[in-house]
Amino acid sequence: MKENCNSLNLLEMAAAPEPELLCIFGTGDLGRSLGFRLLQSGYKVVYGSRRPHSCGPLPQGAQVMTHEEAAKSADLIFVCVHREHYEFLTSIDHCLQGKVLVDLSNNLKKDIYPEANAVYLQRLVPKATVVKGLNTLSAWALQNGLLAGKQVYLCGESEEAKQAVARMATKLGLTVLDKGSLSAARELENFPLQLFPDWRLPLSIALGLTAFFFFYLLIRDVIYAYVEKNNDISYRIMVSLTNKVCPIVALIMLSLCYLPGAVAAFFQLYRGTKYRRFPNWLDRWMLCRKQMGIVALGYAFLHAIYTFIIPIPDPTCYNIFTMKKNKTTPFDFDNTEAWGTDSFLSLGILGFFLFVLLGLTSLPSVGGSLSWREFSFIQSKLGHLTLFICTAHGYIYGWNKFLSSSTYKWYTPPGYMLCLIVPSVVLVLKLLLLLPCVDRTLTRIRQGWERNKPKENAGEIKLNQP
Repeated sequence: MKENCNSLNLLEMAAAPEPELLCIFGTGDLGRSLGFRLLQSGYKVVYGSRRPHSCGPLPQGAQVMTHEEAAKSADLIFVCVHREHYEFLTSIDHCLQGKVLVDLSNNLKKDIYPEANAVYLQRLVPKATVVKGLNTLSAWALQNGLLAGKQVYLCGESEEAKQAVARMATKLGLTVLDKGSLSAARELENFPLQLFPDWRLPLSIALGLTAFFFFYLLIRDVIYAYVEKNNDISYRIMVSLTNKVCPIVALIMLSLCYLPGAVAAFFQLYRGTKYRRFPNWLDRWMLCRKQMGIVALGYAFLHAIYTFIIPIPDPTCYNIFTMKKNKTTPFDFDNTEAWGTDSFLSLGILGFFLFVLLGLTSLPSVGGSLSWREFSFIQSKLGHLTLFICTAHGYIYGWNKFLSSSTYKWYTPPGYMLCLIVPSVVLVLKLLLLLPCVDRTLTRIRQGWERNKPKENAGEIKLNQP
């Protein structure tokens, strides 16, 4: 029995692979956080430092040596130091022959050096193989484990070196994208310097809509009252006018989240396939729908806050009396107006609740816990329901004002009428997509176009013949 147990223990020890040893140059925040994450992923970590005996606290389980000793012990070395401190590598050039150096450095500004940091590093140590990558990871993300599914970029001249780095990154839970040779290093180093690249289009649209409707309503409400009625209501700019702009922008931004999906569906029906690439403008539009929805939710929150501080007259209060000639006269109650007001408020509250629900499911921590069918149901079906309720909220607001001549000041429609155009178009397109006749009509148009195309080509061939 003892012999069998000993043989089993020997087999288990032989079967268990030795953890790979990785080296990190640099004991700053990034180096410590990267070492901490590598240790949690099952690697052994050794640090190279100028002062190995006084380099500060390091992750538990990591070793620290001089740069030369650490370079000899590992084949994969992460360079977590600034470009200004690369010079020490020339003194240990003989220890870096055949090693893979992963450059994680970034710059404070674009194009402050004539060449990329990784290219400069490769020129300093020509005997080593330099791979640029992982520079988009922050020390905070590494320390807190926010890496699952995060995309990182690699570039380098050696495919084997990039594969070795990619295997390590995949083990950390990262998604790797190969950007090619080391000539792409400057592009990778500029990525962390971009300020909200995915938010530029949504924020630009939101700010443009805000500016347009603010000045539009300023002219219609404030300037019109001063010019035509000699009534100064400029005090309404800060609250009342802003509270009109916020829901308008929120509704348009929400509808712009679902408009590209409808346009893409018509493209697919017309082409007869879903495997052809969309135009670049539509592709970019669809990629920023989440950001558009979050911006819309922010404007909806502002509308809700402003609404709370503005008193709303309630015609359903039955116990309101006015005094006329020393007599108590009941308030003139309008049942239709009461229905409209209650429906307007109810749809607004329900629409805002669904709006918040959509925003919560877009969070990675919440969306990651849902299945694809659940996430698709909330973002698509519930999203269109939210758009419908918010649009109905706007229609009920002006249901008795559309045909009134006093509504059109200086022959211009009010802001809420303009904001209903885009969501109404989105809802109509969605309704059309649900009808089977639309698919047949687009198929006939495509088939007719394909039948006519060969005839045109044949005619061109005949004309070109001598």
